[in-house]
Amino acid sequence: MDNANTASVGADNGFPRTKLKYAKSIDTNDFDAYQCDIIHAWLRMITALTFVLVPVFFILDVFTAPRSLLPLFSIYRAISTLLALGQYFVVRGTQPTRYSFLHGYFVSFQVGGIIALMIVHLGGFASDYYPGLIMVIIGVNLLMPWRARHTAANCTLIVLMYVGFNTAFTDSERWLSVNSLFFLIGTSVISVAINHVRYRLIQKEFLLLVQLKRARDALWSEMELAKQVQVTLLPRQISIRGYDIADVFSPAQEVGGDYYDVIETVHGDRYVAIGDVAGHGLDSGLIMMMAQTAVTTVVKGNKRCAPGDVLKTVNAVLRENIGRLGSNHYMTMTVVKLEDDHITVAGHHQDLLIYRNDAKRVDTITTKGSWLGITDNLDGFVESIDIPIERDDCLLLFSDGVTEACSDSGELFGQDRLTDAFARFAPLGTRVGLQKLQGEINRYQNRQEDDITAIMMQRMEPA
Repeated sequence: MDNANTASVGADNGFPRTKLKYAKSIDTNDFDAYQCDIIHAWLRMITALTFVLVPVFFILDVFTAPRSLLPLFSIYRAISTLLALGQYFVVRGTQPTRYSFLHGYFVSFQVGGIIALMIVHLGGFASDYYPGLIMVIIGVNLLMPWRARHTAANCTLIVLMYVGFNTAFTDSERWLSVNSLFFLIGTSVISVAINHVRYRLIQKEFLLLVQLKRARDALWSEMELAKQVQVTLLPRQISIRGYDIADVFSPAQEVGGDYYDVIETVHGDRYVAIGDVAGHGLDSGLIMMMAQTAVTTVVKGNKRCAPGDVLKTVNAVLRENIGRLGSNHYMTMTVVKLEDDHITVAGHHQDLLIYRNDAKRVDTITTKGSWLGITDNLDGFVESIDIPIERDDCLLLFSDGVTEACSDSGELFGQDRLTDAFARFAPLGTRVGLQKLQGEINRYQNRQEDDITAIMMQRMEPA
């Protein structure tokens, strides 16, 4: 860990991108490709159902067909099953194309043809096996998300095979038995109507997904910009007279409100500030930027400015601007002024931890005061305290993302673990110590939910 802040803003830390199954066709606004993808996906289900159900229905043959026909029917079903199994692996092993829908016709042709032949052997139009063709009509056409004209053509194919086979190979006197034909045509008409409505719904769904993606991309761009601004405002080179200092900033997925800065003015004044805006999102990032600007302006414009005065000025700025935003956010902040033999602390944020090198112990300094942005005037709410700092003593400032890091079981990292880790790692120096501390937090937490900010400072010889 070097002195420069180690912000890592990558694809994994940015605004979470929605993972759409058919993202490519949605990206290109190509409805035809989108439909081909859906058809190809459903063909796996249709072909799988075919090679499973066709042999299973041989049980029906055993109970309803003449025993003399069972060997022939078993051959028919075996051929149909093998064709469906082969088609299943073809579909799984190929990519969607504009001709993928032809697989649907093939399923209807081979299964419907086998059933039509079985009906012929069972006496033609008078056979009770015609519901098998109704199942093919329903199974293929109501699972295939294609246009209504394909449903009509597919149903016509099945009906023509039924009529053609039975007209060609059975007694013409049986033509007068038309009940089965009536139900087949009726099922076909209903299937066409349903597919027409469903196709329209798929079109509307696609348009909504395209609009959603555009809105998401627009929001993503804004969030990326806000995060880049947030990271840009953090200190790049943190070095300050009389102290060895290292920092870490690990942003969560959303734009957060963690703020810290290390400032040495032309007058020789040295300040370290750390804070956190309640919540996440653009508002929090914007308020953090306001706070950073206010702190920098006031400490650089006023010689030997007290930390309490810094907080009062920042509070006034935030109070007015938060009101203009119509927001109910607030901010915690602690400002530390570094001297040669002590530090002056004001503001309410997380506790400060000080590793006393001579005593080999960690002191906890509880910060006191008011949140910023909730009251017009901080008079009476700001308390400054002076804390002696010896050579080689080490100070740790951190945000709540450190102590609220959560394990798989839901247990927080907590301040006790942080204090123990700090006592072990502080003697290693600021860079190595902070790197070890960050590693322990990362190993502990299940998923980072909040920004993690930490600053470790060790007092050296006065310059």
